[in-house]
Amino acid sequence: MRGPHNIWRLIRTGATFERTGAMRVVLDAMDVPRPLRIAARFLGWPFKWFGLKGDTSLPPLPRALTALGPAYIKFGQALSTRPDVVGDVVGQELAWQLRILQDKLPPFPTEVARQTVESELGRPAAELFIDFSDAVAAASIAQVHRARLSATGEEVAVKVLRPRIAQAFRKDIDAFYFAAAVIEFLSPASRRLRPRDVVAHFEGVVKEELDLRLESAAAAEFAANTEADAGFAVPRIHWDLSGRRVMTLDWAEGISLGDNEALDAAGHDRIALSERVLSLFLSHALRDGLFHADMHQGNLKVHANGDIIAYDFGIMGYIDEYTRRVYAEIIYGFIRRDYKRVAEVHFEAGYVPGNQDVDEFARALRSVGEPIFDMRAANISMGNLLSYLFEVTDRFGMETRTELLQLQRTMVVVEGVARSLNADVNIWRVAKPVVKSYIRSSIGPRAIVRDLGRTLRVIARFSPRLPDLAEAALARQAEVPPPPKPSSWMARAGWVLVGACLAGAVGAIYGLVMWH
Repeated sequence: MRGPHNIWRLIRTGATFERTGAMRVVLDAMDVPRPLRIAARFLGWPFKWFGLKGDTSLPPLPRALTALGPAYIKFGQALSTRPDVVGDVVGQELAWQLRILQDKLPPFPTEVARQTVESELGRPAAELFIDFSDAVAAASIAQVHRARLSATGEEVAVKVLRPRIAQAFRKDIDAFYFAAAVIEFLSPASRRLRPRDVVAHFEGVVKEELDLRLESAAAAEFAANTEADAGFAVPRIHWDLSGRRVMTLDWAEGISLGDNEALDAAGHDRIALSERVLSLFLSHALRDGLFHADMHQGNLKVHANGDIIAYDFGIMGYIDEYTRRVYAEIIYGFIRRDYKRVAEVHFEAGYVPGNQDVDEFARALRSVGEPIFDMRAANISMGNLLSYLFEVTDRFGMETRTELLQLQRTMVVVEGVARSLNADVNIWRVAKPVVKSYIRSSIGPRAIVRDLGRTLRVIARFSPRLPDLAEAALARQAEVPPPPKPSSWMARAGWVLVGACLAGAVGAIYGLVMWH
């Protein structure tokens, strides 16, 4: 990291917020006490003219974030779906302003996009596409053009990376790493949240967006997983017209999930849509372990037939099967108000240090969960809830779980989308049947048999090596040279049988414990 460069980058961030008027907006939204407000404005004023001017046609906060670069824009996109995180009345207004960041940023010239297509695909754009439009959507990493295939006349969306986006992103990440290091140095208590690991995770996620071949692969896998999901669709990828900087897929025709007036005018049931977007996300995360991790309104449309269409697959989430089971048990425990079991799962998974008291942790979880049941979703302040959850995790020494960061962040975003459609949506009621179905299929008796079968397949694969490995281990323990290799096939079969029995017993015990 380049220290002076990053110090200047952070100073310019504050100066840009001051110059664009975003500093006052943020201080108001966070309801900062008057003394701190005066201090922040006083310290920021001398640097004001070093800040970036930005697009004067945009509101203050989007203006500042777009001027500062792609990583800042990504942060604004997350806030745009959760106005309650930054305040109730002010937050609603900010949310509408920040939705500009989802797909309405200033585009780069169409001719530059055509040149990128030709450079990436090795053929003139005019040979591949007809009616290649100006940008119809422009976000922080790429922009989309509407076109028709020269060969078939099919309507497609052509996604093209912004020029020099990787270099711009690198500058932002360098500054974030520097800021995380400063925070850890000045506040030792923050180290349990592992700020630098969080930045590293964020860096890895967005780096995947900078290679559209990875996005194409993720979209194809996601489409295969969700093919049978009622009321959900994923556009088809055109592999022969896709590469690192260009991605071509079927055109998704529909109404943006963020345009409530248009949805109402078209006769769509927003209550049903709000519940479906929640249940689909949970199904994808728990059932498949692969989920769309950028499900804001700018990436979702509603087809005329009522299907929800997802696109922009640059950020996808992956969860291994063990983590899915743990997460499902935690959610289901909250749904059932079984806080003791939720606490036990945290301890079993190692999320809470073993020297903490499980009963005390269960009581703390109850104090978080109980107030939100039987309450209208519109009356729940997510900002207050997150603040109290932070106090609980700090009190019990929980560390940030980087493997769950994406899942937790997306859960917040998806709930925000659902609430924008229906303020009264109850996430717990919608989640219950999805989580219950997953629990039944993944932790019940059938799952025990399935896990045992997988264990036996692994043992069978390694069975030729089991006798040698076991004898070598015994020889090391006895500190004597290993005996000659057995030649009897009966001896080898005996070792395989013993190993299979032990593995089966362990798998059965684990399954019964999880089911209980």
